[in-house]
Amino acid sequence: MMSTETNLYPAALNGQAVDAADLSPLAFAGFAHFTAIQVRDRKIRGLDLHLKRLHNASLDFFGRALPEDTLRARIRQAVDAGPQDQSLAVTVFSPKGEFTRESMEGDLAVLVRSGPPSNGPKGPLRLAVVEHERPLATIKHVGESGKTYYLHQAIRQGFDDAAFIDRHGRLSEATIWNLVFFDGETVIWPKAEMLTGTMMGTVQRQLERLGMPQRQEEVTLSRLKELSGAAVMNSWTPGIAVSAIGSRTFPEARAFMDLLHRAHAAEPAEAV
Repeated sequence: MMSTETNLYPAALNGQAVDAADLSPLAFAGFAHFTAIQVRDRKIRGLDLHLKRLHNASLDFFGRALPEDTLRARIRQAVDAGPQDQSLAVTVFSPKGEFTRESMEGDLAVLVRSGPPSNGPKGPLRLAVVEHERPLATIKHVGESGKTYYLHQAIRQGFDDAAFIDRHGRLSEATIWNLVFFDGETVIWPKAEMLTGTMMGTVQRQLERLGMPQRQEEVTLSRLKELSGAAVMNSWTPGIAVSAIGSRTFPEARAFMDLLHRAHAAEPAEAV
């Protein structure tokens, strides 16, 4: 008998319910990309950014992309089939597998998995500093064991998570998070090779509409002492306070956190 959670949060492959046989080729697959979506009241904030992410990543990975109407239909089916509030993971891959020429041919497949809604941890978070550059950093792809590995390493050191610093000494992102900073007047986004998050995109455009100054700059460890606030964000939340990055500590910066959440709240929620 299927569990209640399985019934409540179904998965669909190309619009059809999946079983173990359908999913077995994906058990160890590493050549696929995805986007993570939070659904509230059957609506999605930043839907255009999720669709753009899937389109662009498909072109980068496979040289072709699914029509937007197809992606919308797959997402809409999951939204309609699940609770009003839920999490979705939309993964695009080649049914031909990987390590073969054939993976670049034929139609692409879409797996949509549903789960309970999430707002992320409460925070504040203390981040260890790790020298690491994610491969294909601008694409949200699967098979990145390094993110979990460095999370566990950070916890063993007494931190909550890890922030990445590149070979040039620039902070880029955290394990599953974008980083964002505040100098008391301006919101600062790190300048480095990294994934541009959908939450990051929605917050940026709403900050612009609110008339809040923001800029992108290289943020080094020595630069941190000049900043008055730090936070992480991803599809779960527009901001969780960061109280430390390595040995550098930050004040609570409530005004900064309120600003990030206010920007997110200003983003219209859209039915698929």
